[in-house]
Amino acid sequence: MDDNAIIELFWARDEGALRETQSKYGGYLYTIACNILANNEDSAECVNDTYMKAWQTIPPNRPVKLSAYLGAIVRNLAITVFRRRGNLSNGGSQYALSLDELEECVSGGETPPDKAEARLLGRCISAYLRTLSPQTRDIFMCRYYFCDSISDIAGYFGSSETKIKSSLFRTRKGLKEYLKKEGFDV
Repeated sequence: MDDNAIIELFWARDEGALRETQSKYGGYLYTIACNILANNEDSAECVNDTYMKAWQTIPPNRPVKLSAYLGAIVRNLAITVFRRRGNLSNGGSQYALSLDELEECVSGGETPPDKAEARLLGRCISAYLRTLSPQTRDIFMCRYYFCDSISDIAGYFGSSETKIKSSLFRTRKGLKEYLKKEGFDV
């Protein structure tokens, strides 16, 4: 079933929307949650919570791209669980690994002191990503938004892990330089 038809089921408050969403996006959502949490039970719970959150928010929302909408929900839920459980030392999580990689670019040792600075940082990162080639941007997003492993990303792009690691290193280095130029202390 296509996304527009699934969204229409949500709007009609037809529970078939949940079955169709699970059928079409269950694996995708589970992968995102598991990349962040590295725990099957917690990941499955986040996916179930995603279905509930989608049910509660569609309507009034009418997502343009259902996969991105659901992906953002499950990602945010999984990150909340990750933080609540204090999993920052969980080396098995691709999220923990990706945070370690990005720390040298965006944290400066501290998190942004307030929400306004965090929003500005987000806008600067988005602006930098728009300067990249589509493939480089997609590799960066796979790693740092979807928290995919290096080997998975290499598989997606039909590339070697070494090439992916090099691309990510160059992109992080460029991001760090861009943020310095924009006045961030990195």
